[in-house]
Amino acid sequence: MHAQIIVFDGFDPLDVIAPYEVLYAGGTASGGAVSVELVSAEGPREVVSGTGGLALRATAALNPTRTSLILVPGASGRVGEPGEVPDHNAGAGEWRRDEFIPVLLGRTLTTELPALLKAAMDNPEVTLSAVCGGSLVLAMAGLLEGGYATTHHMGLDMLDATGVHAVKARIIEDGDLITGAGVTSSLDLSLYLLERMVGPQIAHAVEELFAHERRGTVWRRQGSVPAGL
Repeated sequence: MHAQIIVFDGFDPLDVIAPYEVLYAGGTASGGAVSVELVSAEGPREVVSGTGGLALRATAALNPTRTSLILVPGASGRVGEPGEVPDHNAGAGEWRRDEFIPVLLGRTLTTELPALLKAAMDNPEVTLSAVCGGSLVLAMAGLLEGGYATTHHMGLDMLDATGVHAVKARIIEDGDLITGAGVTSSLDLSLYLLERMVGPQIAHAVEELFAHERRGTVWRRQGSVPAGL
């Protein structure tokens, strides 16, 4: 299975690097059954994150027609010009995650990314995943209406406002859409994706390698609805 991890201007590094390392290690542990690359809507380029000006290189364009796993990260940092290195010496009062992150995520809607993600969702050979604000990218593009998803706890109301059934859970599986909550849930999400792709023994081996135990129950809409809690 091939994994395409998207990077866009202002992406959150942890949302990208943690899944990349997990999936790369999974490829090693599985004898090459998993491959992973960084992609962008525009094709090969240096992409500046929203944290400290850290840049990563996308080596290819996102290909929604390829049988693959696609992962959409969230964003971090302050608002500046697209591609600008953020000023992280600004005072704490000038950095408000709840104000800036939706703006950074919204900028993806002016690129080719929404159309590519729509094509990916329409492809039955693609598993689409998102972590943290990545779920909001999909939701703001109108791709999650009526579905179930999660995001960073500060974005759950916004997710709900787009017509998504927002659930406060660490990982949610809704068919071929798997979403993770905020920040470190990218580790748990990528380990679960690895389990789906190549099985629990490989996922467990990588979990041991990184000295990280996956947390939380994967929420699905199947089963009885809890009452009286």
